[in-house]
Amino acid sequence: MAAPGSENKPNIVLVLMDNFGYGEIGVYGGGVLRGAATPSIDSIAAEGFQLTNFNVEAECTPSRSALMTGRYGIRTRQRQDGPPRGVWYGITQWEITLAEMLSDSGYTTGIFGKWHLGDTEGRYPTDQGFDEWIGLPRSSDRAFWPDSNSFTPGSHPSAVFTHVMSAKRGEKPKELEVYGREKRKTIDREITDQAIDFIKRKAAGRQPFFAYLPYTQTHEPVDPHPDYYGKTGNGSFADVLAQTDDYVGELLDTIDELGLKEKTIFIFTSDNGREGVPRSFGFTGPWRSGMFSPYEGSLRVPFLIRWPGKIPPKQVSNDIVHQIDLFPTIASIVGADVPDDRILDGVDQSDFLMGKAEKSARESVVIYIGNELFGVKWRNWKLLLKEMDEDSYAVHNMAYPSIYNLLVDPKEEVPELNYLNDTWVDFPLYQVVEDHEASIENDPGAPGP
Repeated sequence: MAAPGSENKPNIVLVLMDNFGYGEIGVYGGGVLRGAATPSIDSIAAEGFQLTNFNVEAECTPSRSALMTGRYGIRTRQRQDGPPRGVWYGITQWEITLAEMLSDSGYTTGIFGKWHLGDTEGRYPTDQGFDEWIGLPRSSDRAFWPDSNSFTPGSHPSAVFTHVMSAKRGEKPKELEVYGREKRKTIDREITDQAIDFIKRKAAGRQPFFAYLPYTQTHEPVDPHPDYYGKTGNGSFADVLAQTDDYVGELLDTIDELGLKEKTIFIFTSDNGREGVPRSFGFTGPWRSGMFSPYEGSLRVPFLIRWPGKIPPKQVSNDIVHQIDLFPTIASIVGADVPDDRILDGVDQSDFLMGKAEKSARESVVIYIGNELFGVKWRNWKLLLKEMDEDSYAVHNMAYPSIYNLLVDPKEEVPELNYLNDTWVDFPLYQVVEDHEASIENDPGAPGP
């Protein structure tokens, strides 16, 4: 079996923020501008690769599904015997996750944080390739419930308090503390400690490790740890930003102190852009809107990756990359097989990230909200088949789709007058739409539950 972090099987630490906007950290224009410097997170960019056009799905569950499977979120909701599954369903047991692929390749795997891809028997993280887990099965907004004076117990089978849960592979998950506002304040500290413990334990073993940290911040409610409350003097959001940077710094220091820096891929990214609710105060930088929308503030998030000696330092690219690319990219790096009995939407970006190719291996992405196809991106162009009111989330079907040049109009304020200047771009954009729709039509979907 490969030793930890051998040349062909590096350790992997993947930090995933929750509803964390493009413009929060320093290297993306945030940091001190947001009330809290982010030197630890910024250091990943200095030592590695920063993507400025990294794309995700518009909602938490489809985004996490895409990350784990290398497939657009819509695919796991396809059924031969009925309509697509609802957006909240998660992933089917038939899906092969990043953790399963790595486990089959000799990795030991741990998840510390929010899962949100299934909360019933057989569909927890330890049923989907993870050896151990502590964290949340669902979303952080349920932290409001235990403190609500309008909550009605027994109103519905699913209307129950969320508990922090823990499990080992092959064991039934245990319910721990109720996840209320007090627990919400300390959960990210606790999962950081658990992850550091996992890394230290596994560094002494003979297997490479995959540590997945889907943090609960900055999803609402944004409640800083008591040690950070008021620390910045700039409000709770800035306090949480400072807290997160310190936690990531502890993870980086742990890797470095164990002598694993050159043997570990470290990734920092987010599942979605900023919260879509008013007064959530997230920041999307130059991009329009927030999550639940088809605009760049929803779809474009930070992505930083370092692997010293393999990924050249101080690299920045605006080429299109999508979160679905991580599955085949990591598979390529560790020498794993990818499933050939289903459509894989991701592409291998290993040569691009390691400086062996000048351009990204993809030129386009598709945009869904729920089960509706809203549009596509191709190079710096974007076609929206529908527009959305960002206050009411009302969807507007247009007689003619909107086309934006994201270099000229990053805020997507004024659609191109394409009947005068840019009719040529209709063809590559609509080709992406047609190719994707044909792929969905020919997708048999999951054969089982």
